[in-house]
Amino acid sequence: MALRRALAALVLLGLAALVVAVRQDPPFEDEIRRFEASDRANPPAPGAVLFTGSSSIRLWSSLAEDFPGYRTLNRGFGGSQIADSVRLVDRTVFPYKPRAIVFFAGTNDLAAGKSPETALADFNAFVTKVRDRLPNVPIAYIAISPAPSRWNNIANVRRANELIRVYCGYRGLRFIDTYASFLTPEGGPRPELYVADQLHLRPAGYAIWREQVGQALREMLPNG
Repeated sequence: MALRRALAALVLLGLAALVVAVRQDPPFEDEIRRFEASDRANPPAPGAVLFTGSSSIRLWSSLAEDFPGYRTLNRGFGGSQIADSVRLVDRTVFPYKPRAIVFFAGTNDLAAGKSPETALADFNAFVTKVRDRLPNVPIAYIAISPAPSRWNNIANVRRANELIRVYCGYRGLRFIDTYASFLTPEGGPRPELYVADQLHLRPAGYAIWREQVGQALREMLPNG
């Protein structure tokens, strides 16, 4: 009798855990729902330059001032990996019918233990999904930054950047090679470009992005 009661209790606990697991939202759902609520309240016009990817994009709050010649839309979501952008492309890219896409992600992937080859494969999956629906939209990838807080993984950062650079050339995409600008002449990191966490950018870091992304946009969208 006691054994039956114990087994019944275990079954009930298992069912409760299953219900909790079923009800749990997937990662970043709150952020994506906020985007969707904002879109319902103030629908963005199609044809903007869409900036998407991880937190360094999300925190780029000066896009409108940095690129006054373009309509921009920020749909970065913090802590994300490239695979998250693949999973959420129907909600973070396609509704906006972008004129061009500027993408930054990958540093969280490598920090989580993914290989450079996996980062490339995931970016290929993102590009393939976008190209299936938006075959002519230019896509630019901002190089993974050599952040001081992740300097112990710098070999994988270099490897991922090189793989993605070659891939972009093969697929007709733009690789925005900001990597060297974040290094000292001796090849070390530049802590002054990052906030206290030594991962996210200070305005001086975003100034580097502004210059090089701006050049890429002028070449991808020559008519402004």
